[in-house]
Amino acid sequence: MKIETEQAIREHAIAEYPREACGFIAVVKGKERYLPCRNVADNPTETFIVHHEDQMMAEDIGDIIGFAHSHPDGSPDMSEADRVMCSRDEIPWYILSVNAQGDTTDLQRYEPDGYEAPLVGRQFSHGVLDCYTLIRDYYSRELNIVLPDFERQDDWWNKDQDLYMEHFRDAGFEPITGAISKHDVILMQVRSPKVNHGAVFIGGPDHILHHMHGRLSTREVYGGWYQEITRIIIRHRELQA
Repeated sequence: MKIETEQAIREHAIAEYPREACGFIAVVKGKERYLPCRNVADNPTETFIVHHEDQMMAEDIGDIIGFAHSHPDGSPDMSEADRVMCSRDEIPWYILSVNAQGDTTDLQRYEPDGYEAPLVGRQFSHGVLDCYTLIRDYYSRELNIVLPDFERQDDWWNKDQDLYMEHFRDAGFEPITGAISKHDVILMQVRSPKVNHGAVFIGGPDHILHHMHGRLSTREVYGGWYQEITRIIIRHRELQA
């Protein structure tokens, strides 16, 4: 990476503190450039979401060869969500940490390594490693069924979006009326005006696999409170008898 590019990343990280800075490294007309982007995450001091217009602009004006972001008051090590996204993007990622005094660490380079988060014990990161991501990963790995992804805002359940109820049929599911079976998806309402949580029924006996906000993904018994907040159980069309 050119010194000028690294300096631009560093200056952006300092200017955005205490928010996470993010941007693309691209080749534009034969020259390497850093293209800073807006972080539109609801909690920008802890994570980032690149504004879709900024990403489209970067893709339009150059060939993207890398992505950079900052970790305010933290280490430049990759989080689990960083590893997943880097592997998904298939380009190098660069991370540096920055503090309130404007001090920064060296820029660390990470290569995509094909990392896939485990189904149990993964960290929560909305839109990257959340309850719907876990359902998608389970269906892909265990059943070879690829579920569509859906763009979702942070805190969508308190906004205009209704992720599960609007899209479960688009993802190939239908409500069931009989007994629950292995691989069915349970949709729940957790302290929200909308259905905002999904779990996979994995049996063995009466267990669910799910990922609650702010917790690690886990297996738990499906009973008590989870049954009380259940609103609908759905089954994929490919699993219909």
